[in-house]
Order: sequence, then structure tokens, then C-alpha cells
Amino acid sequence: MSKLTHIDGKGAAHMVDISAKDNTVREAKAEGFIDMSQDVLEAIKANSLKKGDVLATARIAGIMAAKKTSDMIPLCHPLALSKVAVDFDFQSSGLRVETMARLTGKTGVEMEALTAASIALLTVYDMAKAMQKDMVIRDIRLLSKTGGKSGDWTAAESPA
Repeated sequence: MSKLTHIDGKGAAHMVDISAKDNTVREAKAEGFIDMSQDVLEAIKANSLKKGDVLATARIAGIMAAKKTSDMIPLCHPLALSKVAVDFDFQSSGLRVETMARLTGKTGVEMEALTAASIALLTVYDMAKAMQKDMVIRDIRLLSKTGGKSGDWTAAESPA
């Protein structure tokens, strides 16, 4: 069995020491979806929801969440992100979010990209729940990562 990276020799959880790693440019992209009725989708497109601009608010929430990932996920390193992007695409059944996190550093940014996608979608739900409570957030996943010792990785075809 391989050695677990977040467990020390005594079996206690610990943060991995990355001090000996090289700084490299690292980037990760993630996506997720929220399914909703056509009425809600049209209200978001028209920017007519009572709570305000859904996509602008969700974009800011996603960026803020990426910056705070280490506060929410145990043992994640706090990172000085150089870029976070949150973009939305209208789909026939709802919205797709794609996020990107980038830095030059010693550890990857996959969790930051995934956290940004999750919180952006939760924000869409929060702002639109007065119109529809049974929206479905689904298929949040890592799309790609670059940099670091393990190299580049890209996901298989999208489930949407």
C-alpha cells in the first residue's frame, strides 16, 4: 500500500510539507451545471430576479470562494492565486459554469477551481430559489489541471 500523504507516521492527519517543491505555473479548470425551469432561466437571462444580477453575484461568489478554499477544506494550503475566472453558459435546461484558477506556486489549484464552481452554482440557486426550489446542481468536476510534478491531466468528454 502506498503511503498516505495527509497522514503522518503516527496515523494523525497533517498538512503536507510542500516547502521542497519547485514553484511552477499551475492551472485548473472545473465545471458544473444547474438545471432549472425555462421560466427561471429566462428570468436570469433578462436580469429580472428580485435579488438582482444573478450571474454577476455568482461570479463574485465563485471568485471569493476560490480565495477562501483553505478556510473550508481541511489540510488545503492557503494559496496566493494569480487568477480566478468564473464563466457561465446558458444551456437548454439551465446553466453551465466553468471556472479556472491559476498561480505560480508549489501546489495545485484543483480544489480552488472546484470550490469556485460549487459556490457559484449554490449562489445561483440561492438567488433563484424563490421561483423554483427543485433546481438541481449536478456534475461538478475537474476538467483539467496543468503544472506540477504529476504533469497535465484532462477529463474525458463532458456528461452534459
